[in-house]
This record gives sequence, C-alpha cells and structure tokens, in this order.
Amino acid sequence: MEKLSAEAVEKSSTGGGNGMFLERYFKLNERSTTVKTEIMAGLTTFIAMSYLIFVVPSQFLVASGMPQVSATAAVIISTGIATLLMGMYANLPIAMGSGLGLGAVFAFIMCGSMGLSWQTALGAVFISGVLFFILAITNITQMVIEAIPTCLKGAIGVGIGLFIAFIGFKGAGIVVSSPGTMITMGTLHNPNTMLSLIGLILTTILLAKNIKGAFLLGILGTTVIGMFMGITKFPTSLSDIVSFVPPIPVDTIGQLDIMGAVGYGLVSIVFTITIIDLFDNIGTLIAVTGKAGLLDENNNLPGINKALIAGSGATMLGGLFGSCTITSYLESAVGVAEGGRTGLSAVVTGILFLCTLFLTPLAGLVPGAATSPILIILGALMIEGIVHLDFSDFTNGMPIFLTIILMPFTGNIVEGMAFGFISYTILKLVTGKRTEVHPLMYILCLIFAVHLYMK
Repeated sequence: MEKLSAEAVEKSSTGGGNGMFLERYFKLNERSTTVKTEIMAGLTTFIAMSYLIFVVPSQFLVASGMPQVSATAAVIISTGIATLLMGMYANLPIAMGSGLGLGAVFAFIMCGSMGLSWQTALGAVFISGVLFFILAITNITQMVIEAIPTCLKGAIGVGIGLFIAFIGFKGAGIVVSSPGTMITMGTLHNPNTMLSLIGLILTTILLAKNIKGAFLLGILGTTVIGMFMGITKFPTSLSDIVSFVPPIPVDTIGQLDIMGAVGYGLVSIVFTITIIDLFDNIGTLIAVTGKAGLLDENNNLPGINKALIAGSGATMLGGLFGSCTITSYLESAVGVAEGGRTGLSAVVTGILFLCTLFLTPLAGLVPGAATSPILIILGALMIEGIVHLDFSDFTNGMPIFLTIILMPFTGNIVEGMAFGFISYTILKLVTGKRTEVHPLMYILCLIFAVHLYMK
C-alpha cells in the first residue's frame, strides 16, 4: 500500500505516464527538479535570447548578401534544432543559437575583408563544424584548451566584445568615418541615429531594472517608436506579423560551397572559427552548469564531450541551413536561475524557437536602429571579463593588449588573436619563461603567422 502511494505521488508530481517518461529520460528526480519547473525555465531562456532572431539576420547575414526571409528562417530552424539536440543528447539546460561574435566574423571578415561569397563562408562554417567534431571525440580538445594560456582566453572574449560593440556603434550611426580622425561621432539629426540612441537608453534601463526579456522588449519597443518616427512601417494586416505557412530557407539551405572553401585555403580562418566556437561553448557550459550545480568536485562537467559533440553537430547544421556558426548561449543561465537543471528546459526552448517561424514577417518590420543597441550592450557585458586579466606581468599584459585592441582596430578577430598568440610566445621565450609556453602553442603560432603572411 505504501509503495502504491509513493508511485501515485511520483506520477502526480511529474504528470502521469508522460511525466514518468520525462523523469526517466531527463533524470528529473536525480537533479531535484520537476516538469513544471523545467518548462518555466525553458520559457524564460527563450524570452532572454529570442532577440537573436532579429539581430543575427539583420546585422550579419543580410550584410553578407543573404536574402532576409531565408536568413531569418535559417537562424530560427538552426537554433531550434540545435537546442533540441543539446537537450535530448547531452541532457543539459543549455540553449544554442547563431553566435554574435562568430556572426561578425562571418559577415565582416569572411564575406567582408576576405571577399568570400556567403556560400563559400557557409562551406567554411561546415568544415569548422567537422573539425570541431573531430576535436570533441578525441583528447585534442583538452590539449588545445590547456595549450592556450588563461590570459589569452580571457582577452579573446573581451576583444570580441569590443568588436561587436564597434559594429553596433557604426550600425547605429553614433560612430562614422572621418577623413581627419578616421572615425568621429555621427549627427543626431539623422533619425536612425536618434532612434538607436532611444533604443540604447530604453534597453539599458530595462536591463538595469532586471526586467526579464529586456533585449526583446527593447527591440520591440524601439521598433514601435520607429513606426511613429516614420523609420519603419506600421503593420497593415495580420500577414505583416504572422506567417500562416512557415517559411523554408529555400534560398540558403544546402547552398554551402565546401569545395570553394577548401580551394580558397581557409586553414587559419577555419581554425579560428573552431577555436572561438570551442571557447564559446566551453566557457558557457562551465559557467551555466556551475550555476546549476552540475559540476563535480574538481569543477569539471561530467560528460562534457556529449555537449561538445552536440555543439559541433549544431555548427554543421548551421552551415547546411544557411546560418553562421551555432554556439551555446550564456542566456541559458537565466533559465537555470528559474530552476532549470536538465535538458528538458532546453527542449522547451528549442520548440518555442521553432514556433517563431510563424512570426518571421515581424522580423522585416524591425529596423537596424532597433538591433544595433543590442550589439553595443552585449559588448559592454562581454568586456567585464577584463577585470580578471593580469596586466602586471608585461609578458602577459602586452599580448592581452594586442589581442583586445587589434580586434576592433583592424576590424578582424583573427588578426587580434594572431598578434596576441605570437607576441605571447615570443615574449615568454626571450625572457626565459619558456616553461609557460605549451608545446602546442608553437603550432598555433605557426598557423597564425602563415595567415598574417598570406594577407
């Protein structure tokens, strides 16, 4: 009788037969959570990161030459499926999506300064996913992580933050080119610049007040203000907001040019994409799962290779559908704060993203002035890591400085990493600190040196 009561209680707490399946598959009881808690956590994560639907296509993919409707659909589908993959395979409360830093690499370096077509760039993304997969199923991943010094790992994140913020300032018209000083402040007489400033203030206030979904609310609020300013149009029918037939990325799916990427000789750029993606995933995984209490006594994540394999599969998926590299999103921590502890919350987030396919027309109403402020704020959030960097040792400080400053100054994340890695290795060698240089660093530096020479 007592056994029957216990079973009844368990069924009622997890939702009957379906709840029992979910409990067994996602190990809900083992991680002290419930179906209801996981659903709420997944919804919260979705709200926190749904801004990427508007930011990534308009700021990066369209800038690379992709048609907006297909680009938006590709981002949504890739994000949804990748997040489902992370939840179902790795059983972690981690949502995935098209990366912002890697989106900048895709649009402004690969399709910008390097002059690649977006099809060739997608081929490079797919190749990097394959390389990431190989690293994930071997011990090479751990070797690469251990080879790169902590100071440069932190500097990469800060530098990418500055680079993203600079793109946001330019997109907003707050920073413009100048013959005399190279760059200067734009004019507030420009309606788009004024709207961007309004959006920046609005979103900053929402974040300061810890409003859930601050980015999404900021974008939507700025868009509405832009309608009254005449910068974007008012929706005149339901079809301007809702698509009753979900769009398929027909113009981008399967359009990747793998052989074109191979023929171009993208060794250094593919390597860089893979390294950034690897650090993005590992940094986010450790940070978010740490908040969820899923790390072991040595602060390691048991089964991290499953998560990395899911990440590599997601990157290949992005290349196939027509999105820039897919990576883990730090906004997953918001869902963890709501109690998310298993992959069920990620599954909920993934399903919600796929549902937004019906809202793709809404993305067409959002002006660039509404998404540029998000890049500026994300840059501010990413740069906070600088407080953990030690500049007191010049053999660390100079490489850190070069890594950070040259990313926005050259408009190229790869160049910043190249100068940082090479200067670190040289300074350590000439000052008798060669024991601080991992042997694999010499190989990494050689790759970057070849990249710089081929410029």
